[in-house]
Amino acid sequence: MRQSVFRLHFASPAAWAVVLLLGLGVGVAAAAFARPVAADDEGRLRIARLQYAGGGDWYCDPSSLPNWLEYFEARTGIPTAASEAVVTLDSEDLYRYPFLYCSGHGRIALREPELAELRRYLEAGGFLYADDNYGMDTSFREMVARLYPEEKLVPLGSDHPIYHCFYDLPGLPKIHVHDGEPAQGFGVIRNGRLVVYYSYSSDIGDGLEDPAVHGDPPALREAAAQMAVNILTYALTRP
Repeated sequence: MRQSVFRLHFASPAAWAVVLLLGLGVGVAAAAFARPVAADDEGRLRIARLQYAGGGDWYCDPSSLPNWLEYFEARTGIPTAASEAVVTLDSEDLYRYPFLYCSGHGRIALREPELAELRRYLEAGGFLYADDNYGMDTSFREMVARLYPEEKLVPLGSDHPIYHCFYDLPGLPKIHVHDGEPAQGFGVIRNGRLVVYYSYSSDIGDGLEDPAVHGDPPALREAAAQMAVNILTYALTRP
């Protein structure tokens, strides 16, 4: 029988500070709940990248997540792994990670059992961050409608805590132009809790890649880094 997902939610700045002072990172949650959490064997925080079917390049921006983890450790003091994990929705490893990342340029196709597993994961305390890398918007919205037919993918205002939990940001930054639409952040909220965050027309992942990949100026790369740190901080500390 598959284990329930951890509850990696430190409810206050004081609790977050305890984690830092103990030098355990997310490993403190493992000790508290006696179950595997989002850490490798050395207790370092690791992001899980979702591998999905449908033709979309789930593996896009290969340098973005290692860079993200490096930025997060440098700026928060939480120890991170050197690279991301890769999981599928039928993998036992899914339940080791409270933070799931999804990106790509094309179609996402999830079978009904995969949707049911993703819903269980989110309802148990997991968090999904989806970053449209220009091209997955239509299929992602269709997937969310199947995942939570009773909910809507709603726009999040600039006052949402995800934009202010570590850095105080004016909202989702615009990294790449593409069609020229404004960057927009959306979410699925269940019982007052944000379980899915979706960045559209922004391309945070591209902004996190090695500088030579896209040639983004330092200011845009820093905006992407700050937003990424906020997203991960919010996911790990939300009530």
